[in-house]
Amino acid sequence: MPLTRDFKETVLKDMQRNPGFREAMLREGIDAFLAGEMDLGKEVLRDYINATIGFEKLGKKVRLPPKSLMRMFGPNGNPQAKNLFAVIAALQKDARIELQVMAAE
Repeated sequence: MPLTRDFKETVLKDMQRNPGFREAMLREGIDAFLAGEMDLGKEVLRDYINATIGFEKLGKKVRLPPKSLMRMFGPNGNPQAKNLFAVIAALQKDARIELQVMAAE
């Protein structure tokens, strides 16, 4: 079921106001990718980017055109691993968050 515009706007506003929520959203996006949920990961990171750094600034940081990044995180996007990891690293650095992946035992 698609999210309503009001719900998405509420989430974006919450991310802008609440650093803890921003970190949780970044973590959720990365976790979705690691779990193989590509569509969810792209959607969460797209919302995170829109609410925080924006595609223009992110494009400068990762040296990719903003429109390419928008396509990459769009519904039909298929990000290359090197670009995806560059984006994740830039988002973590911008947010001053260092997320660590814990190996399953």
